[in-house]
Amino acid sequence: MDRTLRGFVEKLDRSGELVRIKAEVDPVLEISAIADRISKQPAPSLPASSTQRIDPNHAHLGGPALLFENVKGSSWPVLINALGSYRRVEMAMQCEADGIESIAHTIGSLVKPQLPRSFGEAIEKLKQFAPLAKIGPKTQSRGICNEVVLTGSQIDLTQLPFIRCWPLDGDFVAFGYPADVNAHIPELSTGDAWNERFRGRYITFAGIHTIHADDRDDPKPASHNIGMYRVQLLSPRHMAMHWHVHHDGAAHWRSWKKLGKPMPVAIALGGEPILPYAATAPLPPGISELLMAGFLNRKGIPLVSCKTVPLRVPANAEIIIEGIVSHEAGPIGWDPNTTDEPFGNGAVFEGPFGDHTGFYSMPDRYPVLTVTAITHRKNPIYPTTVVGMPPQEDYFLGKATERLFLPLLKVIVPDIEDYDLPMFGAFHNCVFVKIKKQYAFHARRVMHAIWGAGQMAWTKSIFVVDEDVDVHDHIAVLKACAANCHPVADIETVVGPVDILDHAAPVIGAGTKIGFDCTHPWQDERALSGISSPHTPRIFAAGDQREHSLHTITQMQGVSSASSPESLHGWLFISTSQASADEIRNVAHRVTDPSLWGNHPPAFAVIVSDAGICKDTDRALFEWVANSDMQRDRIITHHDTSEHSCVVFDATRKSEGTRNGLPVRHWPTQVCFDKATHELLDRRWSEYGLNQ
Repeated sequence: MDRTLRGFVEKLDRSGELVRIKAEVDPVLEISAIADRISKQPAPSLPASSTQRIDPNHAHLGGPALLFENVKGSSWPVLINALGSYRRVEMAMQCEADGIESIAHTIGSLVKPQLPRSFGEAIEKLKQFAPLAKIGPKTQSRGICNEVVLTGSQIDLTQLPFIRCWPLDGDFVAFGYPADVNAHIPELSTGDAWNERFRGRYITFAGIHTIHADDRDDPKPASHNIGMYRVQLLSPRHMAMHWHVHHDGAAHWRSWKKLGKPMPVAIALGGEPILPYAATAPLPPGISELLMAGFLNRKGIPLVSCKTVPLRVPANAEIIIEGIVSHEAGPIGWDPNTTDEPFGNGAVFEGPFGDHTGFYSMPDRYPVLTVTAITHRKNPIYPTTVVGMPPQEDYFLGKATERLFLPLLKVIVPDIEDYDLPMFGAFHNCVFVKIKKQYAFHARRVMHAIWGAGQMAWTKSIFVVDEDVDVHDHIAVLKACAANCHPVADIETVVGPVDILDHAAPVIGAGTKIGFDCTHPWQDERALSGISSPHTPRIFAAGDQREHSLHTITQMQGVSSASSPESLHGWLFISTSQASADEIRNVAHRVTDPSLWGNHPPAFAVIVSDAGICKDTDRALFEWVANSDMQRDRIITHHDTSEHSCVVFDATRKSEGTRNGLPVRHWPTQVCFDKATHELLDRRWSEYGLNQ
């Protein structure tokens, strides 16, 4: 079986999972816009039934993989959305028959093996572990990745079909930053012609290979890491290396900076189809992505040495970009509008970039990568992806992680029966957790355990439900929250690290997180919260009373629209034209007035800025967890322990400054395509050969 990217493309083609587009397309916005539109459509095939169970509302989505065979400005074809459906993820993981859950089951049996009770069981256990001996990487002398070697004056990154994903990518001037901030950097290409064709073009779907400086003389360094980070085109031989401070690649860079030497890096595109997933997997410290890839590939990943840097890379990759990253760059957090600190050498003001959060991540200072070689197989395929409002390709990869890492998460937090990362949470913003409640405040213990569990520590909101609630049924979880979670007594908040891309956080990478105890409350729990009466599920206005309340609210000054879906009793969604904290607080108290709801007001309300969002529950919830800090933007109305209490979350767009005593940072723009790009796609859609 051909386990290269080219072999995977052929397999997708035979399976009806791929569309070949022969019309010429532009890597500047057109490719990404087509992929964004197609990813919201039904996929050609459904995944295994076990996979459908864990995401019943979205398992059918993703559209086909797309191979653009005629890309403007490049001789190489572009593959996008290759892993953009559950079925194609299963194909990459070779588990089409039994689904992703079957691999999770295997991982569970490996991380928590039971001792054999007989000689026969011992033999079976040996058979179970025997394949692990084959999953380590294998070094070889040659690979298809270096059939063609380009060095020196032969290097020209502008010939590669890097894509501009979103209209404002790389346009920091559009966000109010000075146009000359990078003017002192000699390596940077500039001018109107450059900006039109090459500004904001990125590598988005590559494995970035790095090692710790302490391992620089080790031929097989234990620290060998593969991460998936964005890399921005700066000139024919230079790029900007972007990574978050908590990523292993950034830690490796700091080790080289301490040593006072530039860091070698290799960017690998293509190879075994499982490699992009392995590069994104949140593995525990000391576990190599190469081992994970070998495990999922059923055999080790063959490696070859780079030509100009002391690193090993996948031998079957389509393209390798080798280079060195400047150690002179200063840390992130540099804002030319607010600081007098010199910019320094070896750095560039990188970004903005339309990110997986659905918003542009703001520009900042990142180190410059100088390319020393480009190697590739003959006639390579260039793989890429676009991230933005889900579902996109990264959504299906993230859900695969949800399943594969459940057994590992249960080792750390054994109380967890199951969990779900809902689409509206964009991974780090929300998690639903199921437990088998054993004692008072059990749910809160689980919340804090999750906030201390690796990358789950960034989770902004946690909903904990009882074992009788289907954690993959999002409506059931939110209904359990409204029925059982008292807005004052059953909420837990902590201040700590959050995703660095969380624009609502008062400071970069830190803010308030929230937990909702949606389990059936025990009397001891309520007594400690000051509630003496026995718990009964809360009753909310329904029928004519609910409709009358919503109608009255929409007539209020400052309220644009209101929704409280029949399926989500206890939740209210409001849109408003109001902007200041005092105005929002006033709206919050008015719309949750108990007398307005026949003495049965909602338990939770979310206030957003756009009127159309209220009718789309998933979108309203997305706005909530994206645009709210859970302390600054949380309003408790009718603050008591009665059944009239309500928590209102201010999920409106905010202006930079101070709000309710806490900072509001620069507020980013949501990603969207411009009118011209939409019209281009509408006009050319039939040329692409895609379904409407």
